[in-house]
Amino acid sequence: MAPEAPLRVPRRVAEIDWSAWKPVDVATLCFVVRDGEILLIRKKRGLGAGKINGPGGRVEPGETPLACAVREVQEELCVTPTGLVARGEHRFQFVDGYSIHVHVFTAEDCEGEARETDEAVPQWTPLDAIPYGEMWEDDEIWLPMMLAGTPFDGRYIFDDDKLLDYVID
Repeated sequence: MAPEAPLRVPRRVAEIDWSAWKPVDVATLCFVVRDGEILLIRKKRGLGAGKINGPGGRVEPGETPLACAVREVQEELCVTPTGLVARGEHRFQFVDGYSIHVHVFTAEDCEGEARETDEAVPQWTPLDAIPYGEMWEDDEIWLPMMLAGTPFDGRYIFDDDKLLDYVID
């Protein structure tokens, strides 16, 4: 009997039938943007630990992405985002098989003072000094679109934390 051929792992966006694609997880990111600054976090655990990102996390059963975005900011930074607007969506496929659909929001402000938790260290960052070198590789592509108010829909292929391919509409 011949050995089974190894599974072909997609390494290009065009190799995936996105109409039939199903993510392992659905999640959110929420960026508070006010007075020329953006509220970022240094993630302490989970996917992207050590990287700078926006607060967010997985949508719980029965929860809407909007409710998840608010909850995650509250849990990670002890503030409540206000004036949320849906900005775009990402579909991430990792070559190890993991996949995640992320809904991205901005908030015009937040109630309370951001503070460190077990999950994240907050950092208010000037919009002209966003530390892309410490973030996921795709952030430099779509974050300026989000900040400009341009809607986006992105599909990405990652090998661990290395971006292999992407398409963004």
